[in-house]
Amino acid sequence: MRKLVLECILIVFCAANLAADRWSLLSDGGIQWVINKDVPHTDHIEMSGLQISAVLRYGVAADGSFMLNRSIVWPMLRTIPNNTHASLTRRYAWNIPEMITVNGQSLQGEKVKSISLRGKIEVVSNFALAHKGKVQLIRMLFPSVDTPVFCEKYSIKNTGDTPISIEIPSSQSEIRTDATKGVSGSYRLIAEITGQTNRIVKPGEEVVFYATFAGYQPNETPAQIEVEKELQKRDELIAEFWSNLVLQTPDPVINTMFNFAKIRAAESIYKTKGGLMHGPGGESYYAAIWANDQAEYINPFFPFLGYETGNQSALNAFEHFARFMNPEYEKLPSSIIAEGIDTWGGAGDRGDAAMIAYGAARYTLARGDRKEAETLWPLIEWGLEYCRRNLNSEGVVASDSDELENRFPSGDANLCTSSLYYDALTSAVYLGKELRKPVALLSSYEKQKKELYKNIDRYFGGTVEGFDTYKYYKENDVLRSWICIPLTVGIYNRKEATIQALFSPRLWTENGLLTQAGSKTFWDRSTLYALRGIFACGAKEKGIEYLKYYSRQRLLGEHVPYAIEAWPEGSQRHLSAESGLYARIITEGLFGIRPAGFKCFYLTPQLPKEWDTMSLNKVRAFNSNFNIQIERENKQIRIRITESGKTLLNKKIKEGTALLVQLP
Repeated sequence: MRKLVLECILIVFCAANLAADRWSLLSDGGIQWVINKDVPHTDHIEMSGLQISAVLRYGVAADGSFMLNRSIVWPMLRTIPNNTHASLTRRYAWNIPEMITVNGQSLQGEKVKSISLRGKIEVVSNFALAHKGKVQLIRMLFPSVDTPVFCEKYSIKNTGDTPISIEIPSSQSEIRTDATKGVSGSYRLIAEITGQTNRIVKPGEEVVFYATFAGYQPNETPAQIEVEKELQKRDELIAEFWSNLVLQTPDPVINTMFNFAKIRAAESIYKTKGGLMHGPGGESYYAAIWANDQAEYINPFFPFLGYETGNQSALNAFEHFARFMNPEYEKLPSSIIAEGIDTWGGAGDRGDAAMIAYGAARYTLARGDRKEAETLWPLIEWGLEYCRRNLNSEGVVASDSDELENRFPSGDANLCTSSLYYDALTSAVYLGKELRKPVALLSSYEKQKKELYKNIDRYFGGTVEGFDTYKYYKENDVLRSWICIPLTVGIYNRKEATIQALFSPRLWTENGLLTQAGSKTFWDRSTLYALRGIFACGAKEKGIEYLKYYSRQRLLGEHVPYAIEAWPEGSQRHLSAESGLYARIITEGLFGIRPAGFKCFYLTPQLPKEWDTMSLNKVRAFNSNFNIQIERENKQIRIRITESGKTLLNKKIKEGTALLVQLP
């Protein structure tokens, strides 16, 4: 009966979702909203470069006109107090088209035709002129890849059948911020229109001009920005993301969502005085790193994408955390902030050492770089020893809180911390063998892992709301979404009841998993972990249905095109690391890749029954560049792995079998 109820819920959710698609897929890999009568509607999206980030609040009003408010963040223009949130931020509602005159009058009566997303925003609008004639306006909005500038390109085309007169002004607005509120003094913020002209435009001809929003240090010379070159660099960056780690499945929505996830996961890296730092974003979290968002969530993904800036940011993050190792085994900071010069640890020990050891070990194995591994081994070893020293009397890791930082109760010991410690021990054994660490040390890790496996089940296992699953902490008596985490680290002994609990009406909603049953709060990160874990433990049919539902909602629904942080907190911000967690559903869940050495990994593909094939090409992990092709052959699965045109492996396996793959 319970199974039937769950299936009915899924059918209702999926049917509602299909009917509610606002956006559609484009042939170039982007998505598009064609405006009909479904207005007014507003949304927000974040886009980032090495020196800037922008949250664009945009939409179409009831009269068909475009609405835009730019919230631009300069992470390295630090404000006072120089804390976690001290990135200079300004909002600009400047309506650039209002500056244009056509046939002596301002543009009126805008009707937005379409909005497209593909690493930038493209808005196509039509205007009917008061005294005869028509024009089309195309806006292109995007951040610079490597300068502190947000760029906008405007193209006005005469779509009528008579010549028109167009006047484009030049304009510059400069703000000097309050010197007493800036770490470096008064910052210069320059908003500018370039491309001034006054000309007759024949039918079919167009005029192009630009707007930029820039921020500079007090004595910094403003950059000479060529928006066309900036657009080319942005397009090239998106092409780099999309041409590596290429997913091909029969489901175009999942393929496209994966491509978009690579953009948001990898673009949010900032060139700080403390080195390259990946940041969550959300108008709050920049020029800083966290033990969960960076060390645990995103850094293990970067080697697969092969984005060198991402790999460098991952190594830099771990090296920053390593600065705080100490012989007394005092806790590590939860976050290193303000370009690396300060720390934050306001929630106490969140299990940060387990997060860092977990992420560093997985990253190092997948990276396949012996020198980096030797550099990070002391941090991994320190983190494991810290966890061992913090085992409570019942053999699980004690911590003050968890990654939700006391938003919800987590007791004196929580399931996440011990599960991450368990996985870190697994990776440390693989890594230690590669680095020829003492056999006695690795044997002790194996022993600790076996004991922890039993202790996790003994301490956290139990009946919660009728499901024989996990208590998130000892006193927990309501279902929590993070009961999914054992499934992501290879602990499957309670998988059936855990999956039933996760997708019961007590936790699953149209927005994914509730953080706690009975609440209204959801954080995508637990939904993304759950989807990865469901595939990893072999429940691929349930996994694919919920993955399809989630992907369609986030990519083509009302708030697009990325995974989000939370609601109601943050108003569903597009924090970056969540997109990394989506990508890991594919690499670690659907394809079941588990790093086991510098040149080897376990592969446990989970090919859904409705698919006959799937592939993951140009996988850049393990210091390689290889392709994985999965095909169904009768009741078995054929795996082909190739590199540079050479077949490395061609083998049939039984579904659900883990295969150890050795690369040359």
